[in-house]
Amino acid sequence: MVTYLLKKSYLRKDLKEVNFKDLWDTNGIFTTMWIFGKPAKILFFNNHINNLIKSLKIYKLKKKNIKKNILKLIKLNLSKNKKYNHLLRVAVNSKIISISLRKKIILKKKFKLKLFNLIRTEPKYKNLKYKKIIKHLSNLNTSNTDIGLCVNNKILESATSNILFVSNNKIYCPINKFYKGITLKYLEKKISNIFKKNILIDTLQKFDEIILVGSGKGVVSINYIEKPYWCRKSLKKYRYITKIYQRAVTNCPRYNG
Repeated sequence: MVTYLLKKSYLRKDLKEVNFKDLWDTNGIFTTMWIFGKPAKILFFNNHINNLIKSLKIYKLKKKNIKKNILKLIKLNLSKNKKYNHLLRVAVNSKIISISLRKKIILKKKFKLKLFNLIRTEPKYKNLKYKKIIKHLSNLNTSNTDIGLCVNNKILESATSNILFVSNNKIYCPINKFYKGITLKYLEKKISNIFKKNILIDTLQKFDEIILVGSGKGVVSINYIEKPYWCRKSLKKYRYITKIYQRAVTNCPRYNG
C-alpha cells in the first residue's frame, strides 16, 4: 500500500489550493523524482523539470510563468528539517498543478516481471493516461513485481521504468514505442554501447539479464519472468550499471529551492 506524506493541488490561474486531484487520465503531463536525505537532494532535478516543461509545450499546456510556479509550489511543500526517501510527483493539466510525496518502496531482492499485452497512450511522452496500468499495478505487490508492457510480441518498457536486456555481454534496449526516462538518458551518456533492438517475447531465453532503470526504482535486476518462463543467468551488467547510477546519486547536489 502506498504511504503518502503529502498530497496537494493548486489552481494554475492563481495557485489557490483546492481539494487534491491526482489528475490521472486527464490531458496533461507528470514527472516523478526521487528526493532523499537531509538536507534534501532530488536526483536529476533540473532534467525532470525541463523535460516536464518541454512536454507541456508539446501538449499546448505551457503558459506564462508555469515553470516558475511549479518551482514555487515544490519549494512550498518541501521541508528543510525532513529526512526524505520519497518520490516527488508533479502533475499538470490545463487547470491544476498537483504535488505529492509518497514513501519510496523498499524492493525485494527477488524481483519479477509480469508481461501484459498493453501499451501506454502516446508512449513517447510522460502523459497522464495511466489508469489501465494503475489498475493492473493495484493487483500486485509492487515491492517484488512490475508489469512488462508488450505489443505485437515486443517488450517495450515496464509500468514504471525502462528495460535493458543483456546478451553475450552486450546491453540492448527497445527501439521505439516507449517513454525514454531521465535515468535511461543519463545512462546512455555514460554507456556508449547500448544497442537498439526489438526485444521479442519468444526470444527471451537469449538474454542473460533483464534490468529495470527509472526514477522510482533506480536500478533493479529482474530475477525471473513467469510466462514465458525466464530466469536470470548473471548479475555482471547489473553491477556495472549500478556503479554508474550510484555515482550520480553520490554527486547529486542539495536541493536549494
